[in-house]
Amino acid sequence: MEGRRSIVIAVFSTSAGSGKTVTAINLAAGLAKEGYQTCLVDLDLQFGDVMGYLDMVGDVTLADAQAALMRDEASFRIEDYLAEYSCGGVSFSVLPPPKEINDAYLVDVDAVAEIISRMGGFNFIVLDMTAVFSTLNLAMLDMSTVINFMGRSDFLPSVKNYKVGYDTLLRFEYEERKICLVENRAEENDLINYRDVERLLGAKFYHRLPVDSQAVTRSIRMGRPLMFSAPLSPLTQSYWQLVGRYTNRSIAPRQVQEQEVPAEEEKHSGFSWFFKRGKNHAEGQVKG
Repeated sequence: MEGRRSIVIAVFSTSAGSGKTVTAINLAAGLAKEGYQTCLVDLDLQFGDVMGYLDMVGDVTLADAQAALMRDEASFRIEDYLAEYSCGGVSFSVLPPPKEINDAYLVDVDAVAEIISRMGGFNFIVLDMTAVFSTLNLAMLDMSTVINFMGRSDFLPSVKNYKVGYDTLLRFEYEERKICLVENRAEENDLINYRDVERLLGAKFYHRLPVDSQAVTRSIRMGRPLMFSAPLSPLTQSYWQLVGRYTNRSIAPRQVQEQEVPAEEEKHSGFSWFFKRGKNHAEGQVKG
């Protein structure tokens, strides 16, 4: 990675509820824990959840970064538009999506591509994308080193969408070795065997993530990646294995110290970020 070009991992799917955001967050956290400079970019421009899942509130977003880039490309610094997530001595950067839905319609594909290209100081860039073959997503897939293509085998419509999505990626001439098929909620439904899904796809799963809904819920409620909220979960260990595969390292099962959480934080509804954001927005309107 010396003298390097950043490795871009596009976390993509063609079905809602496939676990893209949880996967993107835990990949970013795991890569950061391994010592890599990592940036997580939320490209769900209208309804991004990364900041909410991490219980973060940021003052600047992708929309602000784009405006600054177009205003003065020569002096633009992406570092000025990144939020920093930190927990347990692990930190990684986050580029939030626009705060207002209207701003999402103004996002320019070429500007986003330029912003991503300005992130050369990071070893890894993790993209949390929407479940659609949009112009923006296709541009990001073109820029990516790895397409972490998420899917579920526990629901027939999801399997259908996975097959259509995979065939579409191949039709768009993305190399098979670039596409990593990742099954989420593996073996939740015994009626659909994953090997049957592999036969349908004509390819084997690169990685299979087990089910642990309780651990994911706890993670979101605490605003912390699984390594800190549920370090002993089989799902957490599976994410460690996936990080190891993407870094070409053999990572043994990890036991990150689970930190004590104040009772009031443990019991928060998971919407504290939303109320903080609403308050900041209201204050901005009053000042305006």
